[in-house]
Amino acid sequence: MHRTLKDATAKPPRANLAAQQQAFDTFRQEYNAERPHEALGQKPPASVYEPSLRDYPARLPKQRGYPDAWEKRRVRVGGRIKWKGYEVNITTALWEQEIGLKPIGDGLWAVYFETLELGVFDERKRRVIRSKTLKWES
Repeated sequence: MHRTLKDATAKPPRANLAAQQQAFDTFRQEYNAERPHEALGQKPPASVYEPSLRDYPARLPKQRGYPDAWEKRRVRVGGRIKWKGYEVNITTALWEQEIGLKPIGDGLWAVYFETLELGVFDERKRRVIRSKTLKWES
């Protein structure tokens, strides 16, 4: 798909931003509504698309909060929290969200977003070991 997009829209690049955007719009229309796709039985994607039945909220609901005994940190720009003067990588996906750190051992903290355990933070190594059940990357 990326090679096809590049060939159709950027070789050569258009003369100005408006013309470049028009090339992208034309490509998107053709790729999604007209061009058959092998994985879809030679149908274009638009012919099999079904919108989600779930509403997408304009804003996330207010977070529930964490128990008083837990440490709380707000995820900053770049997906990091501040811990004892150090920056610790969490994930950019949680930027501006609060996470909870539940003490589980000497210098070890279970890291939560809401009820989802993200992993274990080792404050000596200043890193989070992600939960083995999660299949995501920051």
